[in-house]
Amino acid sequence: MEAYLFVHFREKETTDGEQVYFALSKDGFHWEQVNDGKPVLWSKMGDKGVRDHTIIRTKDNKFFILATDLSLAGCYKTKYKSNWVNIARYGSKSLSLWESDDLIHWSPQRMITLGNDDFGCLWAPDIIYDKENNDYVIHWSSAHVSDNYKNKAIYYTRTKDFVNFTKAELMYRKEDSGVIDSAIYEENGTYYRFLKSEGNPTAVILQKGKELTGTYTRIDAFDNEMQKLESAAYEAPTAFQLANGKWCLMLDFFGVRGDGQGYVPFIADDLASGRFIRSEEAFSFPYGFKHGTVLSITGEEYNHIKDRKVTD
Repeated sequence: MEAYLFVHFREKETTDGEQVYFALSKDGFHWEQVNDGKPVLWSKMGDKGVRDHTIIRTKDNKFFILATDLSLAGCYKTKYKSNWVNIARYGSKSLSLWESDDLIHWSPQRMITLGNDDFGCLWAPDIIYDKENNDYVIHWSSAHVSDNYKNKAIYYTRTKDFVNFTKAELMYRKEDSGVIDSAIYEENGTYYRFLKSEGNPTAVILQKGKELTGTYTRIDAFDNEMQKLESAAYEAPTAFQLANGKWCLMLDFFGVRGDGQGYVPFIADDLASGRFIRSEEAFSFPYGFKHGTVLSITGEEYNHIKDRKVTD
């Protein structure tokens, strides 16, 4: 792969911010906007807004984008009565999905219902291919009736075709706080799971495990690096491997209003070490990217995406 695609949304007080945006990079460090910084896909269903985007390239070279069905700009003051608790309890039980063969031409949006009335809102999906089972694991965070909708936990489903899905199961519940924003990667036969812990500590944490949906343990070295941050206002971890083999972890800083929000990069030699060093001086962004995912792409895919203009 020769380039990178970053699928994300933008922090705006208007509904055009909570749509699907693309950005491109040739090296993973220097990012450029796509489509003049305007959405490439619009949500027409559910809350008519999408956040917390993820994208995957399947083994048969198809692409799927999944996102939280939520519009704060359009629904926070009305449908949810200006209360995050109402979103967590009564928000969408579905995720928004688009699919493509070429990253240019996308299917109509469809909603996939993975939760039932026992679930609160389905937040922040992510996807990983499970080579042992030859299927895809979609995982997300939700409040649930089993915890009286108190602390969010991570749930998952399996699919082979992104049409049929297994019944949702619990992947991980943290005993002393909620957890959100799971992102899982495999390196040298070990799985690494980033999470945002909502307490004890209020920070992003990193775990490792030998089975994708099995038991994980904390990596203390990562905790030590996160303790150096001056604020707990980081979430939405997403990671990708650079051309030199090192890993870049992006954490979404939300500690201020407006243009100060967006992703901050951290670099580690490998996932196993857990030593991710803040490195924003080496990176550049055209604006603040909000909760998204980075996908490795070819040079040809880069050129096609860069040249395409999309209008609503």
